[in-house]
Amino acid sequence: MTGWKSIYNGDDMSQNDKQPWSRQAFEAELRGMEKYYHIHHPYHVLMNEGKLTREQIQGWVANRYYYQVSIPLKDANILANCPDRETRAKWIQRILDHDGHPGDPGGIEAWIQLGLAVGLTREDIVSEKYVLPGVRFAVDAYVNFARHAEWHEAASSSLTELFAPKIHQQRLDNWPEHYPWVEKEGYIYFRKRLTEARRDVEHGLEITLDWYKTREQQERMIKILQFKLDVLWTMADSMYMAYIHKMPPYFNIQP
Repeated sequence: MTGWKSIYNGDDMSQNDKQPWSRQAFEAELRGMEKYYHIHHPYHVLMNEGKLTREQIQGWVANRYYYQVSIPLKDANILANCPDRETRAKWIQRILDHDGHPGDPGGIEAWIQLGLAVGLTREDIVSEKYVLPGVRFAVDAYVNFARHAEWHEAASSSLTELFAPKIHQQRLDNWPEHYPWVEKEGYIYFRKRLTEARRDVEHGLEITLDWYKTREQQERMIKILQFKLDVLWTMADSMYMAYIHKMPPYFNIQP
């Protein structure tokens, strides 16, 4: 278990004698969690180096679709628990970004276009028939957290977006060279999120830095962010087992 951190690891954080971090130091602590971001997972390292096969890219796109369609559900739960009108007016844009609105088909449709660009059919993607149990379990845990958590905590869990522009830019920079068979229409999602994620980070950081005032609260937030990082890492673990090691769930069970 060495090196694994989770919101559920039972650590005692009631250390009231500690002074709270300054606003700048707290933000630095949050940004320092980038070392646990799934950009460093072996699956994504192989992807960035151009070492995944067509089938491995397709598996990632098909599974990540489940995350994409669940994000608006997560955000709707945050809105349902948030009594602040001004926050809701800003946060609702995240749902529109993914689900779409007049003039913009949205991020979910853009992800489907990525699936088509890597050789999947629309039915392959939207049927969710290739979604691995571990991926589904991790994503559902995230949506369930947003449903039941205090709304500030649920909102701040989204701050893995601090690290997202880098991974999207890597794909825009490297995929055309490493995976020339991917049709160019597939890159729309990554371009959209470069702008949207930066805007969302600004709002999410404002909520987070304003809300967590004591050191105990700030350390609680670090655990929440670690939980969300665990979700993303676990998704990649499931895909690594299934598509790199060729050991999908029940691979050793005879039908």
